Amino acid sequence: MRYGIILCKAAGVSLQLRPGDREAMEASKRHWNKIAKPLDGLGRMEDLLVKIAGVVRSEKLCLERKAVVVFCADNGVVAEGVTQTGSEVTAVVTENIARGIASVNRMASVAGADVIPIDVGVKGRLQEAGIRNCRIADGTANLLHEPAMTMEQTLEAIHTGIALAGELKDSGYDLLAVGEMGIGNTTTSSAIASVMLEQPPEAVTGRGAGLSGEGLERKIQVIQKAIALHGPDREKPLEVLSALGGLDIAAMTGFLLGGAIYRIPVVLDGMISAVAALLAAALCPGVTDYLLPSHMGKEPACRLVMERLGFEPVIHGQLALGEGTGAVMLFPLLDMAASVYEENSTFADIKIKAYESFED
Repeated sequence: MRYGIILCKAAGVSLQLRPGDREAMEASKRHWNKIAKPLDGLGRMEDLLVKIAGVVRSEKLCLERKAVVVFCADNGVVAEGVTQTGSEVTAVVTENIARGIASVNRMASVAGADVIPIDVGVKGRLQEAGIRNCRIADGTANLLHEPAMTMEQTLEAIHTGIALAGELKDSGYDLLAVGEMGIGNTTTSSAIASVMLEQPPEAVTGRGAGLSGEGLERKIQVIQKAIALHGPDREKPLEVLSALGGLDIAAMTGFLLGGAIYRIPVVLDGMISAVAALLAAALCPGVTDYLLPSHMGKEPACRLVMERLGFEPVIHGQLALGEGTGAVMLFPLLDMAASVYEENSTFADIKIKAYESFED
């Protein structure tokens, strides 16, 4: 991990990020070690709270106001038969999220979190109140025949995500999560992962929302042909995103960068948001200090991307739902860990000698 100021160039904006605050993280770790329990007894949950302390620059934590932001968009590559359902499902689910009846809404209500659906490129016009209109295009182009997005669309989507993160920080949120809804986005994210990880498409491509064996083979072939057509260079992540990605992934990339810019922790969901994190980290390596992994998704690329990012998700449940549901699952776990962190007795309180650490 780098310390000192990290300079990077992303989305046409010069970013200046400070890594997670070392002093706050060390203070948070000392606080954990004073609590009357075995050292590191809550494992990686302790590490996540220490990381949050670094983001907010204080060992005193507040996770009261939480929201999951769901970026919704369609993908032109659906025309190639890489999905079990058609693009019309994106609009249906997006409107269900706005109505409060989708899976992520049910889970977020238990976790005490708000759900904010964002239309960055759903095909057709959505009428449901509660959908934030940040439309950039009526879905993307078919990446098998042309770049999915123009560079202008890619940059606009990234800027949209950055601005939303700042807006939510100003609105008083303490913790954010990111999710997505877009039929075909396991194809786009797998294509990006293949290039950025230098892995063959068959190593990173899964069945998405339940493809048959024949459908999976078709999906792999489409990704192979698209990569051959565009010849993207992994050293130019914006070009990779523009050629092979989607408006949802681009907006999530910006949202993750925005979390770092405005110093608010962001919880990742599964593979698709992890690919957005991979792009964000390629644009600005310091961004990973501000991101929290939630779960190890079912798609084969998820493990490879998480490893590249240096993340160890705490939830291993073979999840593949999307919408930010895996990220929302982490919220109650963080709340439970925070209750121990904030409210437990210390060794001094109960007049017991503190544990000593004998690790090197």
